[in-house]
Amino acid sequence: MKLLIADDEAAPREQLAEALAAVWPQARIVAQAEHGADAWDLWLEHQPEVCFLDIRMPGLTGIEVAQRIAGSGMPTAVVFVSAYGDHALAAFDAGAVDYVVKPVQLARLAQAVARVRQRPARVDAAQLQALLAQLQPLRPPQPQSLQASVGKEVRLIPLDAVLYFESDARYTRVVYRDAGLDGPQRDALLRTPLKDWLAQLDPQQFTQVHRSVIVATRQMLSAQRDDEGCMWLRLRDSPDRLPVSRPFQPLFKGQ
Repeated sequence: MKLLIADDEAAPREQLAEALAAVWPQARIVAQAEHGADAWDLWLEHQPEVCFLDIRMPGLTGIEVAQRIAGSGMPTAVVFVSAYGDHALAAFDAGAVDYVVKPVQLARLAQAVARVRQRPARVDAAQLQALLAQLQPLRPPQPQSLQASVGKEVRLIPLDAVLYFESDARYTRVVYRDAGLDGPQRDALLRTPLKDWLAQLDPQQFTQVHRSVIVATRQMLSAQRDDEGCMWLRLRDSPDRLPVSRPFQPLFKGQ
């Protein structure tokens, strides 16, 4: 069984890892994350069966990471870890998603592990959305434009002209239509990594389809599998085909 743990503080993260080794020696911690965006990125890389997520983390919260896992359709169990006795967490006490209050007690962690092993399940996206509304303040509005490098020039790109973002080593490549969607297709580089953009963009307007690709939702036209079983996404206003990785393929199901 592969595990992922995420906590923005080193001491609680190390304590949780040691406690898990004591109560669940058969499991293997494949990744540890300090921030929510890192946790999501590592989940895509390792696809662990169980995640232990701190709730209050910078960037993406643990609940937002769990929401993305739920949206992928992959069977992953989530246990929330919180330093706060949030009353809303009581709603999950009898459900598939468990929680443990920090500092972690071995007996309580063993109970959570037993529950996960007896009844592994996917997290419920609707429940998580309701919990997020209770626990988190409103997220700042997403930027209306981007500052991107094109040669020696810094160009302001309206967000509604963006077709997609693609990871490019330490940078992010943004593909957009110049002078509106009727203009030529161009690209530029952003210094912010893709995983950090994920925390800033409105999930109703932008959809991640690959670990390295985020697409403007309005641009998604169709998804098709090739003869080798790989899935590719076609866009409305671009000839580019974009890969859809396995965790995101359940987003494209025929009715």
